[in-house]
Amino acid sequence: MKTSFVSVMSVLVLAVPVSRGIAAAPTWEDDIRPIFKSRCFKCHGEDEQKSDLSLHTLGAALKGGSSGEVLKKGRPNSSLLVQSIEHAEGVEKMPPKALKMPEEEIELIRQWILAGMPAGAGNMPQAARLVFAAVPAGERPEKPAMPSGLPADEPVTGLSNPVTALAASPWAPLVAIGGEGRVRFVHAETKESLGAVPFPEGIPQVLRFSRDGALLLAAGGKPVQSGKAVLYEVTTGKRLGAFGDESDTVLAADLSADSQWVALGGPGKAVKVFRVADGKLAYKLTKHTDWITALEFSPDGKRLVTGDRSGGIHVWEAEGGALVLGLSEHKESIHALAWRPDGKVVASGSEDGSVILWGIEDGFPLATLSKIHTPKLRPGEYGKKPGGVLGLAWTGEGNLLTTGRDRTSRLWDSVGGKLAESAPFKELPSKVAGTCVGKRVAIGNARGELTWWEPATQ
Repeated sequence: MKTSFVSVMSVLVLAVPVSRGIAAAPTWEDDIRPIFKSRCFKCHGEDEQKSDLSLHTLGAALKGGSSGEVLKKGRPNSSLLVQSIEHAEGVEKMPPKALKMPEEEIELIRQWILAGMPAGAGNMPQAARLVFAAVPAGERPEKPAMPSGLPADEPVTGLSNPVTALAASPWAPLVAIGGEGRVRFVHAETKESLGAVPFPEGIPQVLRFSRDGALLLAAGGKPVQSGKAVLYEVTTGKRLGAFGDESDTVLAADLSADSQWVALGGPGKAVKVFRVADGKLAYKLTKHTDWITALEFSPDGKRLVTGDRSGGIHVWEAEGGALVLGLSEHKESIHALAWRPDGKVVASGSEDGSVILWGIEDGFPLATLSKIHTPKLRPGEYGKKPGGVLGLAWTGEGNLLTTGRDRTSRLWDSVGGKLAESAPFKELPSKVAGTCVGKRVAIGNARGELTWWEPATQ
């Protein structure tokens, strides 16, 4: 077995060719079989197969045992073998009467499963084919929408709320920021305030520009009281419609690519999809068992991805809500979901510290970036959960922006290769958005402030 491995605290990109400088994925012959030979063959080898499970060959391992399959391609958390060697509760432990395998060996097995369980050197994961293919994001308006004549943005006295919502126009040098009882507009080039529109419903938790940049959806409310999504005209700030009448704040919302649908969700555990034309409920999705914390329509408007507080993710048909895929890998709350501009990949960011790029046609992880925004614990904090990713967003070029609890932001290419990393911010960043002004990135923080970053790619 190779003695080198990719640490759980490192960036793990498994679908990028080695020629790009990224570590190759573990393989059965070079990495995994030697572990099983030294640890497992006594009970699950060629001579003996307890529970009818043999790990002597790759084919036998994939076949499973009397309890069914023990390996799920691309999903180590759902693989019975991983649960067993991690000594998870309610699962028979392997080895049964000994200490766990070394963590580096367990991690190597996890990364092999994530990579698609390749047999030998040079065998690339299935999802490696999903390299970003540029597609038109929609025709650029002759005059991109910019707000004009809006009321001044009045500073809030006292303790500021964190930036809970942030969005950048796809065509104009414009950033929208959620504030208490309002939505603020800032010029992304001059960084000057362009006024604000009222959001009397409470605090916006989500902001989304329409595909042409002419409309802005704001959703939020007052915790344990009320929630709603409101659609505005960007140039005038006029309210065009309101959707939902929730008994708690809205935590996730989006406007479809053709501006015909509004989806929203929150503590009610249901996703509701409304028609923009008449504001009426079209259908409701009730498969989630925890708060809805993130959702987004695909760039072509045909699908909807939703995530919850327990780490569950589902992909639906936008027309009617038929379930397409269930994506189960994250261990904690989903903080952000975002479709790559070509619609082939969904990025998910979680409190568990990881970002996963999912190949959406088969639900296969293209890459997993582990512990990328997890801060190091200080002495005496060993029992504390440090948390991880708080926000992510794709740029129009197909690069991915992320930010989180380690107080940094990072820029990745279309398949998870790191391009740039910011210096640590003084305040905890909460949201991130790429603007159309050069490489300028807007970042909201825990003090309610807007800061800027211009990544220098490696």
